[in-house]
Amino acid sequence: MSHRISRRLGAAAALAALALTTAACGPDDPPKTGDAASAAPSAAASVSASASAAGKPGLNLPSSLQALKNWKPADWANWAKQHPLKNDIVKDLWTVDSMNKATPAEAMKPSAKMGTDDSQNDPLPGAVQAVGEKHPYTNNMAVFGKLFMKSPQGTYVCSGTVVSDPQHPGKSNLVWTASHCLHGGKGGDWLKNIAFIPSYNRSGAASNGKQPTLQQVAPYGRWWADYALVAPQWVEEGGETGGPVSQYDSGIIQVSNPDMPGKSLEETVGGSVPVWFNAPRDKITALTAYGFPAAPPFNGQELEYCDGGRPSRLSFDDTRPTMLTIGCTMTGGSSGGGWLAPGPDGKAALVSNTSIGPNPSAWLAGPELDDQAQSMFQEMTQLPQP
Repeated sequence: MSHRISRRLGAAAALAALALTTAACGPDDPPKTGDAASAAPSAAASVSASASAAGKPGLNLPSSLQALKNWKPADWANWAKQHPLKNDIVKDLWTVDSMNKATPAEAMKPSAKMGTDDSQNDPLPGAVQAVGEKHPYTNNMAVFGKLFMKSPQGTYVCSGTVVSDPQHPGKSNLVWTASHCLHGGKGGDWLKNIAFIPSYNRSGAASNGKQPTLQQVAPYGRWWADYALVAPQWVEEGGETGGPVSQYDSGIIQVSNPDMPGKSLEETVGGSVPVWFNAPRDKITALTAYGFPAAPPFNGQELEYCDGGRPSRLSFDDTRPTMLTIGCTMTGGSSGGGWLAPGPDGKAALVSNTSIGPNPSAWLAGPELDDQAQSMFQEMTQLPQP
């Protein structure tokens, strides 16, 4: 990433007040919501109930999901083989009109309580106002994009980030997002027609109610998911509200573009972001969250960011990795968006993604990327290039 992002991350450390927002994907026809006034964490994953059209196959998980941290590469390969993404590519599905209709549902009423260990929970941060990136987006902003997907109940929108692939340097086809943006969770299945649009509305042609062309909203094309992995805990436990499963809410897709055979996503957009796994919390001096929030007061047409400063801690289950929490007023549609921090070399690195937030929006929480997330990522890097 360029030093423009690095400078922004450095400046973010000076911000003392933080905030969190609703981080939901959502359908055209949103389900009924719970108490909209609740400020407790709610799932960014309103997709789970709508995406459960097909039952999930048996997981063959160990009796304790904690044992997943001991999975070897062969275990991940076997799990991926048993749970393949069956992504339907309908080339002309995602038009300007259909993308505009993929609006997020309102936040669901939370049902989970925080963990009992006060050492893993800090006071919730105060609100930090999201800021829109200026048009036209600079080249280094092309790693951020919108993720579109479909189920029989509606179409959905999330956010994603192009991440570096150490097995294919300079030619990554990997996009980091949230588990709930890809799979319906417990009793559900993979969402369909998953496509990533990098640098959505880069020129601003879709801003302020203007009618853009497809080329203007998708300047780097439409990239279809060929493979995907999500946290097994999400497939086993995922639901409509935030809770312990949110502490593992990350997902990855490998994409290709049938209009650009032989060209990688990274080559097309001009860059990628390395993932910093097991980043020590005391070394994360500043966090900047990116995404395309679509629920009011946002409209999904703009890349927004929040300079969240140092992250605080949030946990629903004391036995699981503690979530990172920052102040941010982004709303539904920002789910899966990348959280960047200065890495060990001082350059921007991805350390989390948007998972959950309250309604009204005030703060965001994202999973810690631990050994399990790293093993899941390493499995994706072993895939042959499309």
